[in-house]
Amino acid sequence: MKIGIAQINSIVGDFPGNAKRILQAYRECLDQGAELVVTPEMVLAGYPPRDLVFKTRFVPDCLQALDYLASEVREVPLLVGYVDRNDQSKRGKPFRNAAALLADGEVRAKVWKTLLPTYDVFDERRYFEESEECVPIEWNGIRLGVTICEDIWTDEYLQRPFYDRDPVEELVKAGADIILNLSASPFHAGKPTIRREMLSSVSEEHGVPVVYCNAIGANDQLVFDGHSLVISGAAVVELPGFVEHSVVIDTDSFDASACPAAPEAEQLWSALVTGLRDYAGKTGFSTVCLGLSGGIDSALTAAVAAEALGAENVHGMTMPSPYSSGGSVDDSMSLARNLGIRCDEVRIDDIFAEVKKTMAPLFVGEKEDVTEENMQARIRGLLLMALSNKFNHLLLTTGNKSELAVGYCTIYGDMCGGLAVISDLPKTKVYEVCRWLNREREIIPWNTIEKPPSAELRPDQKDQDTLPPYDILDGILEAYVERHQSIDEIIALGYEEATVRWVARRVDLNEWKRQQAAPGIRVTSKAFGIGRRMPIVQRFQS
Repeated sequence: MKIGIAQINSIVGDFPGNAKRILQAYRECLDQGAELVVTPEMVLAGYPPRDLVFKTRFVPDCLQALDYLASEVREVPLLVGYVDRNDQSKRGKPFRNAAALLADGEVRAKVWKTLLPTYDVFDERRYFEESEECVPIEWNGIRLGVTICEDIWTDEYLQRPFYDRDPVEELVKAGADIILNLSASPFHAGKPTIRREMLSSVSEEHGVPVVYCNAIGANDQLVFDGHSLVISGAAVVELPGFVEHSVVIDTDSFDASACPAAPEAEQLWSALVTGLRDYAGKTGFSTVCLGLSGGIDSALTAAVAAEALGAENVHGMTMPSPYSSGGSVDDSMSLARNLGIRCDEVRIDDIFAEVKKTMAPLFVGEKEDVTEENMQARIRGLLLMALSNKFNHLLLTTGNKSELAVGYCTIYGDMCGGLAVISDLPKTKVYEVCRWLNREREIIPWNTIEKPPSAELRPDQKDQDTLPPYDILDGILEAYVERHQSIDEIIALGYEEATVRWVARRVDLNEWKRQQAAPGIRVTSKAFGIGRRMPIVQRFQS
């Protein structure tokens, strides 16, 4: 069967725009000879819509858009993801995560999602009722086994066994000739490889071809990487990642063309660029601004911004204080030249001195400490917010995951902004991505990469005056935050006890900061924010 795969980037709640994208991809597949076209999960509504589904007009408008799509589809069917009402029962959740087969100007069949995830970034049981049965759709003599995202994931590839049902097994037992999966599977590093292995095992175990259509693009913190797949036995075709793409593949006869997995640094880079491009574009921003410190974090953030939006749309500002080195300003300007972005120098010496003078009567007899350090960060935040307001720039924060984890950042200072671009990227990964970026020519100044990192808020300050070495810090954070391991378990891995206890305590104490932080782009398996819901007021120590 010649199946068109429409790997589409949709916007949550943009029913007319999403319908237009779907029809464009559908017609592209028709031109390539498609006999059926498959789209991603909930593509008509955008994923995830979250509590928008409770708005009185959201689902009716979605269904109206579905009827419009149906009216535009002729004899070649279109399988489209959307949000449906749960009208079949007066009990249960009010909505369904659904797929509809459209053909000959009408809705010919509907399928509802069976397995509703409620872990990590997912909360589908809050909204949707599960399907009571899994039966194939018959079309032109072929029995189509339609599944939606989680329905195809096997216990081996989940965090633990969550479900008593196996929709693919039910469909195959009911005679399905092929398994189709509409998906909105969020990216994290290594996820494309995991999916390919999982889907290959499904196809091999059940002896049926698998067609997997994944969303691309970003909505809020989640990035969807595409990498849609067609798998039949050992043969695999994989679509490119992080781009919209429509292609037709004959599931009865195709040549394997799975691309080798991109290096992790390249995947992370693509995810960050996609996340920023869509966050800005879908919220109506065409330009961004950010502070350039001469450090590696702001350098990488600026490079992502230039790639995502174009260098002409990135406005940098370097704001040296009395403790800033001349090299930091030079590195900021070198970066700006390499990227082709604008960078203005605005010194904060006089403002800082005036603030200290103003507060002096209240601070009599007190030594300078972190208070004065934070003044500098907050002055910079004030200036950057002014730049953002005046020119309608989206202000980008530049802190990495390691710093955010332990609170090595200033609330209302360097945390000011609308999007935290690299807040889910550990410091060691920041270095890896920057070195990958410089593989052919210098983009990030090498001096920025090689010099010891410093906030430059006091004389001769270095990050390692306060923090453990980043390779140690990131190892502990991965165990504590991503794997939820206890202090004793982490110490048993070989880390020094005092360091582990310090890191864990700092993570716990700074939850209040993270809950006020700008949303960040998720690129690891456990990001702060949407996938990690910790109380601020608590006394548990692991």
